[in-house]
Amino acid sequence: MPQIYQTKQPGLTIRFAQEADVPAILDFIRGLAEYEHMTQDVSATEEILRDSLFVRKKAETVLAEQDGKPVGFALFFHNFSTFLGKPGIYLEDLFVWPEARGRGVGKALLSFLAKLAVERDCGRLEWSCLDWNEPSISFYRSMGAVPLSEWTVYRETGASLTALAEQF
Repeated sequence: MPQIYQTKQPGLTIRFAQEADVPAILDFIRGLAEYEHMTQDVSATEEILRDSLFVRKKAETVLAEQDGKPVGFALFFHNFSTFLGKPGIYLEDLFVWPEARGRGVGKALLSFLAKLAVERDCGRLEWSCLDWNEPSISFYRSMGAVPLSEWTVYRETGASLTALAEQF
């Protein structure tokens, strides 16, 4: 039985996802992709998630539940800061179902991850946000998050990633 963490909001709890939660995790991923107009980019399946999250343990997921019903999730993993000499937590995705927004679910998930980062002696908690996502940007700034405008994210995927790997 997973440990359940009670939040300050009545009936709202957070817990680490279990393997049986894979279908719900995939639903959250699809919901986020729909919100971000990126449904065509989702190739994750239950099998891929089960392997990545619970067999190879490449990332962790927490679920926010309102009265026992999943209403939000956060998927994260550890990165490392060479300047700090410490690990960090990188929040890959945070999503709350539309009907649960505005009730402190997102704040509870971020606060939980901040607490986890402190407990794990991490030097930082960071994430990316799409430039057009004003509701999320306002939410993050209201919690004290600072955008790093001097950094640009670069990415290699698919054929480009394979071609780069073949150069070695």
